[in-house]
Amino acid sequence: MPDIFDEVEEDLRAERARKLAQKWGGLALAVALLGVAAAAGWEGWRWYQARAATAAANTYLTLHRQAEREGADLTAAGNGFAALGQDAPAGYRVLAKLRAAALEAETGDLPAALALWDEVAGDTGADPLYRDLATLLAVSHAIDGGDPAQLAARIAPLAAETNPWRASAREAQALLALRRGATDEARRILEALASDQAAPQGVRERAQRVVAGLRS
Repeated sequence: MPDIFDEVEEDLRAERARKLAQKWGGLALAVALLGVAAAAGWEGWRWYQARAATAAANTYLTLHRQAEREGADLTAAGNGFAALGQDAPAGYRVLAKLRAAALEAETGDLPAALALWDEVAGDTGADPLYRDLATLLAVSHAIDGGDPAQLAARIAPLAAETNPWRASAREAQALLALRRGATDEARRILEALASDQAAPQGVRERAQRVVAGLRS
């Protein structure tokens, strides 16, 4: 025969459980619903991102094909890439701006190209590889008319041994040194580049030609 005290204790536990359920049951349901909503929202966001990325990729490829056609309107293509660079997901936004800048420079609108390269270089959400490339391109295209000291300071971090753009950055450093009249400094950089087997062949060959010109 069950002990009466055991039955009373069991009834008390049941009553406490009922009251707790009444008090917190609504909250538990809300938390559960919030979890479901969050999961659904995440899946919806992923679907939206995938759709946006696909649309951006298709637009990018269409603009690329248009720009590569013989007799293409490069100004229009550049405008198209610039527009894509404002609305596309992060990866395609950066690529579109870089392509737009290249077309702006090719068609003679250097200020517009420099502005786009500066946008990418200052985009903290962009891959550092692309940010450094944008800096390199901006400095390289500003060598003839920009302030040599400012440009040299801007390109210096890219000339570090660990930077993938170091060879091109050092080439830019040499050209900036020539602009400042620092011929010995330029020659030293170019001679090192000419013998650097890790540097791209084109960079080595240009360095050799400029060094030969300095010696003549």
